[in-house]
Amino acid sequence: MFTTRAHRALLLVLFAPAFAAVAAQGARPDSGAYLLNDSHFHLTNYVQEGPTLTQFLKMMGNKVGRVALFGIPLQQEWSYRVDGANAPTYYLATDAPLYYYSFTDAAIAMAYRALKPSEQARFEPMITGFNPADMYAADHIRRVLQIFPGVFTGIGEFTIHKEFVSSKVAGTGPSLTDPALDRILDFAAEVGLVVILHSDIDLPYAKPGSATAALNLPTGPAGPVPEYLAQIAAVFKRHPKTTIIWAHTGLGRTVRPIHDHVKTIAALIEDPALPNLYFDISWKVVADYVVASDSSLTATANLLNRFPDRFLFGTDALAPPDQKSYLEVYAEYEPLWKRLTPEASEKVRRGNFARIFDAGRARVRAWERAHPQ
Repeated sequence: MFTTRAHRALLLVLFAPAFAAVAAQGARPDSGAYLLNDSHFHLTNYVQEGPTLTQFLKMMGNKVGRVALFGIPLQQEWSYRVDGANAPTYYLATDAPLYYYSFTDAAIAMAYRALKPSEQARFEPMITGFNPADMYAADHIRRVLQIFPGVFTGIGEFTIHKEFVSSKVAGTGPSLTDPALDRILDFAAEVGLVVILHSDIDLPYAKPGSATAALNLPTGPAGPVPEYLAQIAAVFKRHPKTTIIWAHTGLGRTVRPIHDHVKTIAALIEDPALPNLYFDISWKVVADYVVASDSSLTATANLLNRFPDRFLFGTDALAPPDQKSYLEVYAEYEPLWKRLTPEASEKVRRGNFARIFDAGRARVRAWERAHPQ
């Protein structure tokens, strides 16, 4: 039986290569040398295809400094009974179901490890290949961290409620009230993992609602309460030590901004129980809402200028073929960038990414050293 000192010495020998790889990672690039950092990027699509990381680095070029990197946790089934020889590549192209594809985490880790240290320094890989309705999901996350130490910084984007997607996933759908989700977020807090969570604020095609009742706001327009707003606010409050980025501020193709959506987000930010909550403005759908009119653009700019520390830009690009398509959302936001103060523009485009992911990575590396496989 090993003594404590002997046991530690053996662990250091066994895990020296992994810890050496962590130490060898290149210094993070200076964000100021680039236009943006990308908080939300899918390297692969719904059939697990996409560019290599070497190809993607060329797309990033001298415009994108750092990227939160993940695949797609769901695989679109090709059912010959449903589609014949017409292989679907997107979830809206078929009635066949989606299923969770856990190998995506290993694929991302192996692609990342194949890079040079200076190239690795431009990515923050994320674990996403788990079923958030499964009580064992937190165990999957732990297992991935211990098999691939020195790689991952967070979890997500993973989805609870999403228009058209949730109903297509085989098995029991996830829920904001499911203890499995709480177990995931508790473990993320323990480790220091940054969480990117997608959950719609309302049902598809719902009439624009009011946040007044859901958030106990003193004033606001009357109207139906968004289906999931109260539930997701409760999730955030149950996990005050978990760093959570709410993807797309809860919006979707058919989940449109509720009445005074900006006021809803402001109310969440001002809640003293939610200092851990951040928002990404990724996805072309969200950009379309923001730049749709002068009033929507002004309201969004005022919100970001008022709370510049709480928002991150992301592309939500899905396996892009070239730089132009990759940066389409950034270009669409050009009217927004022009209306932000220099401080807000810097933080939303670059600075908040560096602050949040640097802190998360440091905590995750410390947890990995304390919990070797």
